Order: sequence, then C-alpha cells, then structure tokens
Amino acid sequence: MSLTNCTIHVTQRQERTIYLTSELAKELNLSNTRSVHLHLGGKSVITALRLLKKQGHHLYVPLSVMAQLRIPHLGSSMITCSNGKDLRIGPLIGILTSVTGSNSAPFGSRTSFLREFMRVGTNKSYYFGFSPRDVNWTQQTVTGVFPGKEGGWYRKTVPLPDVVYNRLPSRKAEKLVSMNAFKHRFVQRKIPLFNWAFFEKWDIYNLLKDSETFRYVPESHINPSSQQIKDMLERHRFIYLKPTGGSLGIGIYRLTYSPKRGYFARFRRSGKNVLLRFSQFQQLMTMLHRNSGRLRHYVAQQGIRLIEIDNCPIDFRFHLTKNSSNDWVVAGIGAKKAGRGSITTHVRTGGQLMTPEQVLEEIFGSRADQVLANAKEAAIKLAETIEQNGKHLLGELGFDIGIDQNEQIWMFEANSKPGRSIFKHPALKKEGKAALKYVYDYCLYLSRFRARRDS
Repeated sequence: MSLTNCTIHVTQRQERTIYLTSELAKELNLSNTRSVHLHLGGKSVITALRLLKKQGHHLYVPLSVMAQLRIPHLGSSMITCSNGKDLRIGPLIGILTSVTGSNSAPFGSRTSFLREFMRVGTNKSYYFGFSPRDVNWTQQTVTGVFPGKEGGWYRKTVPLPDVVYNRLPSRKAEKLVSMNAFKHRFVQRKIPLFNWAFFEKWDIYNLLKDSETFRYVPESHINPSSQQIKDMLERHRFIYLKPTGGSLGIGIYRLTYSPKRGYFARFRRSGKNVLLRFSQFQQLMTMLHRNSGRLRHYVAQQGIRLIEIDNCPIDFRFHLTKNSSNDWVVAGIGAKKAGRGSITTHVRTGGQLMTPEQVLEEIFGSRADQVLANAKEAAIKLAETIEQNGKHLLGELGFDIGIDQNEQIWMFEANSKPGRSIFKHPALKKEGKAALKYVYDYCLYLSRFRARRDS
C-alpha cells in the first residue's frame, strides 16, 4: 500500500477526470493508470486519470466529483492506493457525541477537548463531530460539525466516515436498544467503531475472572447480601460499596468495622463528607437500604490499605491508548492523593493531583522506578485481557490502580471513556498531547491509512 500527503484543488474542467502531478502518481504507483475509483469515506466515483508535469503532490478534482464525493474542503489530505485502482483520500474520522445548538460550543463541555483532538490531524485528515440524528442511512451521509480554520464551527454533509470514535457522554442513552442498533449499523457496513459503550463494574469483573490478571482485582460481590457484607467486613475490616454504573465517585460508601467501636460509614451527601457510626451491624444495613434501595445495582469491593502520604491514601489513574501498531501503551499516569475525610481521591472532593514519580520516590525511594514499571506492565496486561475477552473494539482505557505497602498492584475501576483531568497537571501536559496523538494514530490504523497493510 502506498500512502502520502497531497494538496487537493478544484478544477473548472467539465469532464469527469482527475489530475495528479507526476510526482504524486509515481509515489502511488499510478503512473500508467488511466482510470481509478476515487473514495472518500463511504462514497466512491469512477473517474479518468491524467498526469500533470508539475512538481509536488497535487490532486485536481472537478466540481462535479467534489459534489458527488462531498469533499468537505480543499487543502491538504492523506491519500493512499492499495491496488492500483482504488484511490482514497482522507481519512474521514467521525466522533460520535451529543451535539447542541450552540455555534461556539456545539459539543457542550466536551467542545474544547474535541477541538484539541481534531487539531492533531490538521492538514492530514477530515474530522467532524456528529450525533445519531445527524446520520441519513438512506443517503449514506452524515451532517457533521467541522472545525473552522479561523476558529468557530460549521456544518457540512459528508459520506459515512472511515472510522467512528465513540464519545457519547450519556450512560442512560447508550443503554437504549435503539442506540445499540444504531452503532451496529456501522459495524454491518464494516466501519470500525471503537469504545463501544461505558463499562459496568461487574462486566469488567467477568471479563477478567478467568485470566491471570484476576490477581489484580480485589474480592468483589454484585448485589451483596447483608451476610456477604458482614463476612467481608470481618475479614477485611473495610470495604467499598459502589454503584455498578457509577462514575466520579458518586454514590460510593466506605464501610469500616472495628470490633471494639462498631461500624462506620463514610459517604458524600450534599457536597459534604459524612461519617456515621453504628453500634450494631443491622443499624448500618437499615441506613444503607434506606439510602440505596437494598443495594440493588451495587458492588461490594474489598478495601485495600494503599500507600499513603500524610495519612492520606494514594491511587493512580492510568490512561492507556492504542497506537498506530494496534498495541496498548500507557499514555499518561496521574497520582491522586485523597482529601481529608474523603472516601475517594477525586480532586472535586478535596483530592490532590501529583505525578507518580513524586509519590513513589517519597514512599519507595530507590525502588520507585521498578514499582512504576511493574504497575505499567500490569495495566497493559489488564487492557489486553479486557480487549481479548470483550466483544467490541477498544482504543482507550482508564484504570484506577492502587499499590499497597507490599508493592501489590490492585485495579479498582476500568473506564472505556476516560476523562482527561490528570492532564491538567503542568507536568503531564506533554503526555496529554501524546494521548491524543495515539488515538489519532489508532484511527489511521483502523481506517487503513497506513503505509503497510497489517492484516
């Protein structure tokens, strides 16, 4: 497969003929070709091909072909040819999300992130954001939101994309049968869609339970009975109760048992940390059942004595992505120190963001590098296992990982659509840009815009 960049121009000539500079045709092994199938996303046009004696990589397309292919704009693009007759420009990368009516922030709070992602492939690829209602399956088109070169956004109707990056923000919407069917329509057309849906905590447990990576998972029980909670508290002294579909630490309880003092429950209510004590186990359960509906859709998870600084537990957010070779890489790691009295390490509940080097050197000294290397290795093995045992393509993962005083590594949470809050740390901005570049490279891999076919 030949792959390079070119500049696309429009020609006023009426005939259905595209023009390539000799240099570009030679690069694409098309010097002796007289006609091609020109593709953009899901549309193609058969055209005659002629060569121009002009330097550089230039492609001239008549207005009629521009309109039929719905090329969104002129300028630079990647161009590839795999078999001497199929010439593809693009790739056309669609980001599935929710679209608002705002011209300045068409994707709501995700607008700045999506613009940052789109900048990675500037002058190489066509990017757009879209929602399910923007797809016309009859015409095989999408009316997408494109970034303007001078800022702002504009709408343009284009063919179905080469690849779809799923950033739908709503768990509730993704659980709808209609949404599942909508995403399957891309798969049926052999359009790769990655990051299929949000994970449920118990789904991850089941994906890992028969693998060697299960040793990184704390003891867990779904929809726990009172007896299971009591047994876990007596064995582990503290546990966490987490909603199966929760995020951001919302709805979590930390339960502690002290044989001499009774039972304690920490949780967050009305923006404040709450601590309650119960002398009897049944009193604790009465409160939990009253607040959380008999703990349906909850997971009870073994508490782990994590490494600490200033008596505050530390855990780590590992941000993993696929790269251009379809391999998992650790794109960035943030260390999160819990706030006083908080049951989670989230910054919004008083947590502090640090670098892993800061934390591990203070705790493990000369062992810090090895401890971090072990944690990275574990994270990649976990990602590979989840991907191998899952049904859908993954390109990005976030893990909440803990390390105890014995250097044992634990995985508490897996997120298929990880946030990017760790990259707000000044020392992690470079990693934040690298993470976006990796996801872009993975889009190229899935859309087969790469120099060599790896099938």
